[in-house]
Amino acid sequence: MEQKITGSEALLKALIAEGVDTIFGYPGGQAIPIYDSLYDYRDQLKHILVRHEQGATHAAQGYARVSGKVGVTVVTSGPGATNTITGIADALMDSTPMVVIAGQVPSPLLGTDAFQEVDVIGITQPITKWAYQIRRPEEIAWAVSRAFYIASTGRPGPVVLDLAKDAQVGLVDYEYQKVDYVRSYQPEPDIREERIEVAASLINNAKKPFCLVGQGVILGGAEEELKEFLLKNDIPAGSTVLGLSALPSDFPLNKGMLGMHGNVGPNRKTNECDVLIAIGMRFDDRVTGDLKTYAKQAKIIHLDIDNSEIGKNVPVDVKVLGNAKHTIPMITALLEERKRPEWNAEFEPDEKEEYNKVIEKELYPTEGQLKMGEVVRKVSEATDNDAILVTDVGQNQMMGVRYFKYKQTRSVVTSGGLGTMGFGLPAAIGAKLGAPDRTVCFFTGDGGIQMTIQELGTIMQENLNVKIIVLNNNFLGMVRQWQELFFNERYSNTIMKNPDFVAIAKAFGIASRAVDKREDLDEAIAEMLNHDGAYMLVANVETCGMVYPMVPAGGSVTNMILGDK
Repeated sequence: MEQKITGSEALLKALIAEGVDTIFGYPGGQAIPIYDSLYDYRDQLKHILVRHEQGATHAAQGYARVSGKVGVTVVTSGPGATNTITGIADALMDSTPMVVIAGQVPSPLLGTDAFQEVDVIGITQPITKWAYQIRRPEEIAWAVSRAFYIASTGRPGPVVLDLAKDAQVGLVDYEYQKVDYVRSYQPEPDIREERIEVAASLINNAKKPFCLVGQGVILGGAEEELKEFLLKNDIPAGSTVLGLSALPSDFPLNKGMLGMHGNVGPNRKTNECDVLIAIGMRFDDRVTGDLKTYAKQAKIIHLDIDNSEIGKNVPVDVKVLGNAKHTIPMITALLEERKRPEWNAEFEPDEKEEYNKVIEKELYPTEGQLKMGEVVRKVSEATDNDAILVTDVGQNQMMGVRYFKYKQTRSVVTSGGLGTMGFGLPAAIGAKLGAPDRTVCFFTGDGGIQMTIQELGTIMQENLNVKIIVLNNNFLGMVRQWQELFFNERYSNTIMKNPDFVAIAKAFGIASRAVDKREDLDEAIAEMLNHDGAYMLVANVETCGMVYPMVPAGGSVTNMILGDK
């Protein structure tokens, strides 16, 4: 008989059996046995020591989003566990596969208000796919396998394992069995062929079909299937923020981004098409605007793997439940080969209007202070439009997703549903580790960078080649924009007095410079990209820049603000 091993060693063996090679974490009292065992597995499991547990979760998210693997976080009990809550909620909203392993006080002390005890399961159940407390070492291998199965299948999401300290130190006969079935959990729903046929018939008979592309296409690995579907019937498409990069930016039927700060054409055509095909997206309020006026003229087909999302916000005419990788080609097989030159040409006036009123001024200014959009454009072009874009949240995020361009899938890492400021810096760390051969460009505002600025220490320690672009306007820019447009320019607590970001970066051993003048921007970007290692470029942009177009909150997607009042 094999020698018994500790629960903590069983945990690490189980992680390795699941293909894990990178862990993001922070040690503490109730996780010390895990970290002690990790000492002997350093060659198989790379541990990234973050500077705050929230950073561990966002780094795991960035890693998962670019690699397609499950992100893994290990923390201690009490505040260590509660510091992961924001990242767990973010991962649930954005369907990111993640397993968070939290140490817990010994099981005899549970419920006694022991030092650093907190009800992790009670706190995290509403924001996870599964949360489970492990009290015996015999449960560890089973719980890990189940956690990875649940996190990575169906609509992905976060799972929490709360691991009591006595289970970590107890001895167990280790045996790993891969979980591939959980009773009452059906990650791949049955596909109803009659709905496929109805959907295909609606599209074939449509004069003006329009496709909304969500992250479900990327999560299902259905990018090529989507291209074939669109090309066969000549269907124009718009993307949600998280669906960006499912189609290359220059794909001929890619009409741009949907939503509050999306492109004019996709938003307007949502209310002009006769058949709306939504794939792997949830009709978020930032995409739909006023539901009373949203796509009322259209027949709506919704493809999604999550039954709870279909019909939740927008009533649909055809419900196609299943993984997009399977359902899209089934519909494509029934589509007629079609060219729709007149319909696709209807986007051109909208594109021209947006270019003349918004894009030209933002991307190609000739005077005044630097603009956020021009910085984003120039960085994207300098990477041959083939880098990974990571953003924080706010104006930097919207400018980033609007003006960065993509050639490959899994090239956008941003906090969509929860809108978490501070997400970007640790997410960029995870993205670089998840795709080490790709350039990672992280855009942030002066507000967001300061929320998790301590993670510069992680970049320093791991010597990670992350390119950081701070769009510094000395404001909480997005809130300021709302205050200007809707609150009579009452700038309440949005003015930021900032530190010397260049000095801070250099204190962490990160090369850095600031740029203020347009004539210096190209050279500064080249210096950043050519530098062998992490680099922070602080772009001091116009103080009161605006992100246009903009659909006012609760307004119709056809009523977009295209410029200053």
